[in-house]
Amino acid sequence: MTETGGLRLTVPRRASIEAGLRFVRTQGPWIARERLRRHSRLTTLEPGSLVWFRGEQVPLVTEGTHVQVGDQRWPRPTAPSDLRSVVDARLRALAATELPLRCLELAVQLGETVARVSVRSQRSRWGSCSTRRTIALNWRLILMPPFVSDYVILHELMHLRQPNHSRAFWREVAGVCAEWREAERWLRTYGKDLL
Repeated sequence: MTETGGLRLTVPRRASIEAGLRFVRTQGPWIARERLRRHSRLTTLEPGSLVWFRGEQVPLVTEGTHVQVGDQRWPRPTAPSDLRSVVDARLRALAATELPLRCLELAVQLGETVARVSVRSQRSRWGSCSTRRTIALNWRLILMPPFVSDYVILHELMHLRQPNHSRAFWREVAGVCAEWREAERWLRTYGKDLL
């Protein structure tokens, strides 16, 4: 699915386009859900709209000269504009401050060394870990419950020990994050709403 709601079909080399089109025809309900989800993400925010923040859907409050989401309060833009861009920009800035600090804090607790932590706007990943010990985190982790964002960070930190998703990797994850299965369930249930 493209950003504008169009479909992009990628067919493996040895498969036929006809088989790919047959597959698409069987995916009608999923396509409809995805289009609805993407449309709701692209719509503008208004006062009272619900916004994900730290794992809860909280109302967007506009009072006089301020905009508030949860415990975060910012000056309201003077020109009428899309509140989504204002809220997203402020939450990204908050994530850029909080997430690297949390990642480094957890790394120290685990005795791991991280070369660099960056915060990005990724559309299909919550995080990544490079062989150069660089960790990239999606700014949208700030929208999740803290135990889920911690799980994502711990998951990436365990890639410093096991650069794969082998059984050994999952044993490492289980050893540092008792709630990893619950966090995975939360991501499967609500994660698509955040991307």
